[in-house]
Amino acid sequence: MSAALVTVERDGAVAVVTMNRPEAMNALSTALRAELARVMLELDGDDSVRAVVLTGAGTRAFTAGLDLKELGVEGLGAANAESAAANPVKAIEQCRKPVVGAINGVAITGGFEVALACDVLIGSENARFADTHARVGIMPGWGLSQKLSRMIGISRAKELSFTGNFLDAETACRWGLMNRVVPAAELVATAKALAAEMAGIDPAMIQSYKALIDEGYGASFGEGMAIEHRTSSARNAQVKGGEVEERRKAVMERGRTQAG
Repeated sequence: MSAALVTVERDGAVAVVTMNRPEAMNALSTALRAELARVMLELDGDDSVRAVVLTGAGTRAFTAGLDLKELGVEGLGAANAESAAANPVKAIEQCRKPVVGAINGVAITGGFEVALACDVLIGSENARFADTHARVGIMPGWGLSQKLSRMIGISRAKELSFTGNFLDAETACRWGLMNRVVPAAELVATAKALAAEMAGIDPAMIQSYKALIDEGYGASFGEGMAIEHRTSSARNAQVKGGEVEERRKAVMERGRTQAG
């Protein structure tokens, strides 16, 4: 019996999703893309899951991107599917729960785009990123051309996209692509701990906040400010003073614990 292409491990309110084709550097075959999309949509609808960690099996690759051998036979049409049911990047983006990417190895081209769909990236020292779209002769269709420049600056994004060169973990962290770099043996545990902290916030609140940030990110600054004003006016009008005071005390207590 063949191993599952995508595995899911539950740890309380955190689900760890692993792309599981290590022998092929977790390349995104049609079957893996469909399974990853299915899993992400399923977790989005599971109220017992409050946060997700996404990683790749092994230490060589998060995912090496689209399976180019397969695409050479089938063409690119299916890879650009608009439906979240067939497009794992769209399924990750539409997940209302926080998604922490644990980048355990290379994230190349389509794999780079899968990484960029996550909300937060933590990497091991093995993490490396490369955009080889231009060298392969295809255009990105999962958002890399627009997201990367907004994250690390347009000139750095152009350097990566126009050369296809690899970006190492420390530089990726310094450029703001990843939040931190940790030893490989600690990567998943670190990502799970971060996801568990996110899972400790009221689900409705964190889902609304994620939607607010994402919607504003895709708009101009002025439009984003207007979106925030509309959202905060509607939600904050429903908040009761007593509830805020209780939560404020809990926040202060948590702060004292962290300071210690």
